[in-house]
Amino acid sequence: MTQKVKLLDQVRAVARARHLSNRTEDTYHNFIKKFILFHDKRHPKEMSAEQISAFLTDLAVSGKVSASTQNQALFACEQCRFIRAL
Repeated sequence: MTQKVKLLDQVRAVARARHLSNRTEDTYHNFIKKFILFHDKRHPKEMSAEQISAFLTDLAVSGKVSASTQNQALFACEQCRFIRAL
């Protein structure tokens, strides 16, 4: 019997495989968690680029984050989509 690996654990594993720093790994983990919570705990597997765009827009408008922070959030979401493709 195989046990499913949680999404955020997969994110950490991929970040380590790509030799990302611990800070980057933590940042991606936190952005993906915010992304999931922003969409009422829907699994990223069920979401498209439109939902990513809505999340990034909300970060910019409500969160008043910089462009570089938005880019980090985008890369985190893309990493999540990469895992989804595995």
